[in-house]
Amino acid sequence: QVHLVESGGGLAQTGASLRLSCVASGRTFDSWAMGWFRQAPGKEREFVGSIIWNSGRTYYAESVEGRFTISRTYGRNAVYLQMDNLKAEDTATYYCAAMGFRAAAVAIAESYAYWGQGTQVTVSS
Repeated sequence: QVHLVESGGGLAQTGASLRLSCVASGRTFDSWAMGWFRQAPGKEREFVGSIIWNSGRTYYAESVEGRFTISRTYGRNAVYLQMDNLKAEDTATYYCAAMGFRAAAVAIAESYAYWGQGTQVTVSS
């Protein structure tokens, strides 16, 4: 069974940085995509970005392009979301998710079969 565990959330000020981690277990992920989504209170779950496990190719939402960076570490089955220049609108619960890779579906939450429990990020001005 696949397990995804996020960590690294917390409170940050506007302009600061945070790094989220997601450790995956339960299978090999070579042809999979690992995605990051977020959900703010009263809003829909939103795509943040994703990384293709074997190639390292990344995709980002326009709202975070240039500020957020996704990377992965093969040996640890870990995926990271480096968030720089944080804004108040980045406040949300952040989720790590895994899917069998389909390029057309990387930004669609329903395409992801496995989800972590989420970690809260709060950005104050």
